[in-house]
Amino acid sequence: MPKASAKKSAKPVEELSYEEALTELEGLVASLEDEQNPLEDSMRLFERGQALVAHCSALLESAQLKVQKLSGESLIPFEEESE
Repeated sequence: MPKASAKKSAKPVEELSYEEALTELEGLVASLEDEQNPLEDSMRLFERGQALVAHCSALLESAQLKVQKLSGESLIPFEEESE
């Protein structure tokens, strides 16, 4: 199923929302991990995955800049509490 969704995805990466891109990326990773793909298909999936990762990263950076602008402060990195 993940492989089919990757093939039918005609939407350009730049037009995907963060959630759409992340869902597609998860499907591509599953396909690459679980299926025996010909090298050409694996390379196509990998290239699409790299584009999706870059797009998600850009969307997250944009969101961070908007939050900083709205809050008027620098964001403080989240630190998990140690037990």
